[in-house]
Amino acid sequence: MATKYPNYTTTVVGSYSVPRWYEALEKQVEAGALSKADMDDAQFRASQAAILDQENAGIDIITGGEMHRRTNNRHAPPNAMLNFFWQKLPGFSKETRHKPISTKDANVTHPAAVCVGPIEYADLGLVDEFQMVSRYAHSDVKVTMTGPHMLAKVAWDEHYGDISKMMQALAEVMNRNYKDLEAAGCKYVQIDEPLFAISSDEEVKAAVDAINQSTEGLTDMSVQVHICQGNYAVSADYDGQIGHRYFDTGRYPAKMICDINCGVLLVEGDLTPKYEGLLGNKQLAIGAADVQDFNVESPELIAERVTQYGWLPPEQVLITSSCGMNHLPRHIAQGKLQAMSGAKRILTS
Repeated sequence: MATKYPNYTTTVVGSYSVPRWYEALEKQVEAGALSKADMDDAQFRASQAAILDQENAGIDIITGGEMHRRTNNRHAPPNAMLNFFWQKLPGFSKETRHKPISTKDANVTHPAAVCVGPIEYADLGLVDEFQMVSRYAHSDVKVTMTGPHMLAKVAWDEHYGDISKMMQALAEVMNRNYKDLEAAGCKYVQIDEPLFAISSDEEVKAAVDAINQSTEGLTDMSVQVHICQGNYAVSADYDGQIGHRYFDTGRYPAKMICDINCGVLLVEGDLTPKYEGLLGNKQLAIGAADVQDFNVESPELIAERVTQYGWLPPEQVLITSSCGMNHLPRHIAQGKLQAMSGAKRILTS
């Protein structure tokens, strides 16, 4: 369903500031000093804090910050985007092998799962997440899900031998999960795909087809799609770093992206011009708050960034960040959320 959002609606991309103590707690669990239940409790409390920060800032459509999907900020954000889901899916082994994922830096790898058999249905936990966040939220709640392209492309494939077939199998599983999410009362789902820029036209087209397959038959839930070029921080000390666009190759298939059946595209702010003349009836959530900059923008600057395009009318504009906020210290993430809401107030007063 293509919901029309009010002018300058604010929303987040998904992930929120990950506490530096996450990794310390994980090590305590590994050492036997704490139990997994203790880590679960910490994740739950961090989710509550993420909800509160977003609502205090005045964000219209929030998430749970994806806090329960990760145990640390290493290989971020994909350990929350990939491994969390791979481990739930029949067809993927528990083994992981490091896989290079960027032509820019051979040291940028991900502990990727291995597809060893047919991918079959699994409950991906989306309904549980929606119900948990909704229990504490007063705002509208969105649930995010990694798209079929990223889940397939980063995995090692020892079964299908064809990324299109793997994406189709993933899309079938996602479609059942999305329908369950819709039946649970969720109004917004967001699909995340950061690897289009490093993929061929043929592969992107197959990815678009798989995304459309995954949302087929939805009637009451609005589909948003986040397209970016990565937000990785890789070194001996992961946490507290600025993420980098490791998938920025100078190629950006905006025309094919616009073939996705969705109501909103969430994009990096500086890539907004790529969509001129292509959006049709889609709305564009402009990533005006830059998560790869520790400086907190003013509301005036955010407002300027989302209104500088003469070809893009206000009724097609939403306000968001360029990517997830998992790398940002909490006070900076809070500041950027407040700037987004402040920009909306400026533009709608």
